[in-house]
Amino acid sequence: MRFLYVLFLSICLLNGLNAQPNSGSKAPPTTFSATGYVRDAKTGKPIQGVNIVVLDVSKGYVTAKDGFYVVQLPPGKYILRFTHIGYRARQDTISLRQMLFREITMEDNAKDLEEVIVTSEAPDRNVRKVEIGVSQLTIRSIRRIPPLMGEVDIVRSLLLLPGVTTVGEGAPGFNVRGGSADQNLILFDDAPVFNSSHLMGFFSVFNPDVVRDVTLNRGGVAAAYGGRASSVLDVRIKEPDTEKWGVNGGIGLISSRLGVEGPIIKNKLSFLAAGRASFNDFLFKLAPPNLRGTTANFYDITTKLKYQPSEKHTVTFTGYISKDVFKLASDSLSGQEINASSTRFNYQSMTGSLHWNYFMNKQLNLSTSLILSRYKANLSSPDSANAFQLKSGVWHRQLKSDLTYTPNETHQWQAGLSIIDYQIQPNTREPGPLSNVLPVDLAREQAYELAAYIQDEWKLNDDVSLLAGLRYSELLNRGPATVRTYQENGPREDETVTSTETYGAGKIYHSMGGLEPRLSVRWSLGEGKAVKAGYSRLRQYIQQVTNTTAALPTSRWHLSDTYTKPVIADQWSLGYFRNTTDNAIELSGEVYYKLLTNAIDYRDGAELQLAEAVETQIVQGNGQAYGFEGLLRKNKGRWTGFMSYTFARTFLTMNSPFVAEQVNNGNPYPANYDKPHTLNVLATYRPTNWFNLSLNFTYSTGRPTTQPAAIARVAGVLVPIYVDRNQQRVPDYHRLDFSMTFEQNPAKKKRNQSSWVFSIYNVYAHKNAYSVFYKLSPAADADAYKLSIFGTAFPSLTYNFKF
Repeated sequence: MRFLYVLFLSICLLNGLNAQPNSGSKAPPTTFSATGYVRDAKTGKPIQGVNIVVLDVSKGYVTAKDGFYVVQLPPGKYILRFTHIGYRARQDTISLRQMLFREITMEDNAKDLEEVIVTSEAPDRNVRKVEIGVSQLTIRSIRRIPPLMGEVDIVRSLLLLPGVTTVGEGAPGFNVRGGSADQNLILFDDAPVFNSSHLMGFFSVFNPDVVRDVTLNRGGVAAAYGGRASSVLDVRIKEPDTEKWGVNGGIGLISSRLGVEGPIIKNKLSFLAAGRASFNDFLFKLAPPNLRGTTANFYDITTKLKYQPSEKHTVTFTGYISKDVFKLASDSLSGQEINASSTRFNYQSMTGSLHWNYFMNKQLNLSTSLILSRYKANLSSPDSANAFQLKSGVWHRQLKSDLTYTPNETHQWQAGLSIIDYQIQPNTREPGPLSNVLPVDLAREQAYELAAYIQDEWKLNDDVSLLAGLRYSELLNRGPATVRTYQENGPREDETVTSTETYGAGKIYHSMGGLEPRLSVRWSLGEGKAVKAGYSRLRQYIQQVTNTTAALPTSRWHLSDTYTKPVIADQWSLGYFRNTTDNAIELSGEVYYKLLTNAIDYRDGAELQLAEAVETQIVQGNGQAYGFEGLLRKNKGRWTGFMSYTFARTFLTMNSPFVAEQVNNGNPYPANYDKPHTLNVLATYRPTNWFNLSLNFTYSTGRPTTQPAAIARVAGVLVPIYVDRNQQRVPDYHRLDFSMTFEQNPAKKKRNQSSWVFSIYNVYAHKNAYSVFYKLSPAADADAYKLSIFGTAFPSLTYNFKF
């Protein structure tokens, strides 16, 4: 890794030398910087993507994610114009004689009915920015999507974007461009989240009241990110109000929310705290008898503390904690011939991130973060004869630092270092007091992940820009550990172990790593038109291994090691982006091709939960994913919305000289999440400032499934025979949602604000199949049954308030 450090220092030195005037040449004209933050006039929160135009000079700038801007000009008097959709434009006159710091506030335009649906930056960001395959959502746009049971959902809103799918209704996680759910790096103010759902997948863990914006990068991922093979979901928490205290919340049928924020020391130290909880047992008591024993509750608490002692230093701390309890009634599905039990799931998440941002000068900015993330899962069975608890956990500790260097208007360099300490408790089984179950305590997995990167966003000219980066990552497995040795000419099985070697605590016994190049290029074809191309290589050292369609909260996490190689994804993408003159209509199309190396799947008959050696239960091979993503969006007018279409295919090939390590006889087969066609349509009608109506329709091809090829009778018992994996599909999925929002008239200036949201999920009560299963009986070889999660329409009503 030393060459990366040397490379970065050399670049900084060279740029510094190039910035110095030659002794024999005329010194360049002096320039000064006008810097500051653009904030919302009411809330004091930073506004990202504000367009800043220097009148009579034809220069333009855009505020960053934290609302920060830098305008570099020669000495003189200038007029700056600030514009952003949803805010009133304003002008500010400055006189530059030295470096100037200036705070700008913008007022919400209550009369503006034209609303950006999916972008939180400048309206033509999709054309101007270099990145490809990036989608951004503001919390305002997410609230326009019809909610499930009145709960605004961050992750569910992503499913409307092209290239994002799920294996089924109510399934945890999401799939991006041919990747499994664990291949998405989900960040909550830089802290990774290992389970993004509440109630087994029905809701996401993110409280919408504290979210500022959401960015999904599924294409040319920047070099600053790594560790997952498919995408990066970056969820940012809003800044606490620095001017005044406020309270907000909501009351719904499923969950209720309450939050508070305000200054402890005005304009210097501010605080935010928000909680959300659901206590739904009373609803199940009103349900049919077979559901009355069900328990489904959760809570989460989010906090943020911001301290800004000066213009150069900002310190923030973000904390999050959540807990879920889910138990299905023992006879809840008996009427559908499903063997259910009263197994209880209990899982908890906790994250904390401490950030220090040091604005050195107009060219250098240093950001350092200390990050902690912990996920613990518990599965328990109350049956006295076989009672047990199954416990597992993941611990992630990280220290990282990023340096941004902007020598001029054509280059922006960024470099950084990161070290992660992983600890995984695969599973511990503890028997009950009178149980016949034996205890099991699997050895912990521990490793360090090291990374360094450097990248440059380079504007070659007015038409061509590129973002080039290089990342190096390495995983160091450390003891205590016991490593097996298997026969050279045989499959990895318990019976083929020839010896073992034990390593002491802290001993590095295996390492692996490599380079991860990243490149994005943009060509402008004229006003509002651009072509973009990108390539990225991503390495993933931590995987979730499961043999279920959707990963359970207790599914096992596993680190790459001597026998489990890291998943490597190489992706190429190409896209065309077009906006009308006023950015009222956006049109884009992207194609991509992805190669997966060391893709993971389970062996036939695998038992993963308590396997001492994971390599005896999984197989690794190759995969390929390819597809097309189209998006048409209308941003202005009383009717706004978008339509997205995705064609995507994902195939895996698990071949080996040994039959035990083959899947589908070594031939390619569709992945569990392979869904060729997906169509989403969202339309919002806003006739007044206080009322809007939204409709959402979604359609997708049914996911693959494996059905019995034949039925055999063995000693009078019917036994299903499975041949090839994932060769059939469940029925296609389609659904219509509806919502209405009634708000206070913004023309009437009131400190207290409130709104009512009425929604219907699955309007025409279509019984979409989550899975197809079979019951074997003497009367018939196999009877097929369809399991639907939401087989009826779900109305909901939510009251939101803020004062």
